[in-house]
Amino acid sequence: MRKKVTVVGAGNVGANCALRIAEKELADVVLVDVVEGVPQGKGLDLLQSGPIQGYDVRITGANQYEPTAGSDVVVITAGFPRKPGMSRDDLLMANYEIVKSATEQAVKYSPDSILVLVTNPLDAMCWTAYKVSGFPRERVVGMAGILDTARFRTFIAEALDVSMQNVTAMVLGGHGDTMVPLVRLTSVSGIPLTELLDQETIHQLVQRTRDGGAEIVRYLKTGSAYYAPSAAAVEMVESILKDQKKVLPCAAYLEGEYGIQGLFVGVPVKLGAAGVEKIYELKLTPEEQAALQKSADAVRELVAVIGSKIGN
Repeated sequence: MRKKVTVVGAGNVGANCALRIAEKELADVVLVDVVEGVPQGKGLDLLQSGPIQGYDVRITGANQYEPTAGSDVVVITAGFPRKPGMSRDDLLMANYEIVKSATEQAVKYSPDSILVLVTNPLDAMCWTAYKVSGFPRERVVGMAGILDTARFRTFIAEALDVSMQNVTAMVLGGHGDTMVPLVRLTSVSGIPLTELLDQETIHQLVQRTRDGGAEIVRYLKTGSAYYAPSAAAVEMVESILKDQKKVLPCAAYLEGEYGIQGLFVGVPVKLGAAGVEKIYELKLTPEEQAALQKSADAVRELVAVIGSKIGN
């Protein structure tokens, strides 16, 4: 039986998610957006790329959610992008309403789906979708750590002039200025990063990773990153649909893990057909634990604002 993925939001991130899913032939895709004609036009354009690119999946666009019924995975990308000088947190209330509505509609027609959140501020939007959907925590997960880790790996590879494929890294915490790149566990073909670069250079790479999204926003001026975010989201979708059980840094709902309760925070998880099948609790140093707690506190502040609106 063919798999089905709904992508909510036909903007740059959503359209690229649809394209990558199609090119990998992971599933049929329904692209949903409130703007009339946009998802239909982009869906048709993507469909017509199939004979050239060699993929054979159905891609449709819609303004309503009826065509999304029975989706295995729903990727929520809809929301306002960041503009120069705007933090992810500035987007909070504007995107809360969008994610709330999208979640309500998505779960109405696909009650057995797994929700993958991409909309910023990511961790707070995951919490919104979790509360609104009523899904178990295993079936709501956020894309952030994969993207942040990819940026960290990219910058390290550039600094050392080595293959990105040889760089192993892990970034924990909220998707924002308080994210926690774990330098201690970062290596190049097994060689610890601390043996390859001095502390000042490593610090600069960590800071550039934290500012990774803002750096792209400054260049684009009228939007935010979408190629790498869509690639990260689709890696998650693929791991779920193929039951690959990849261990990936994702925003997961913690119930005491890492001493954090009731928040979505980026941690290593096993991602398979059931969604978040395991949360890996690393033994952190006191400094790393303090940094992760600081990151969680930043997420908690956002959740407190939107929590009153949901009534939780």
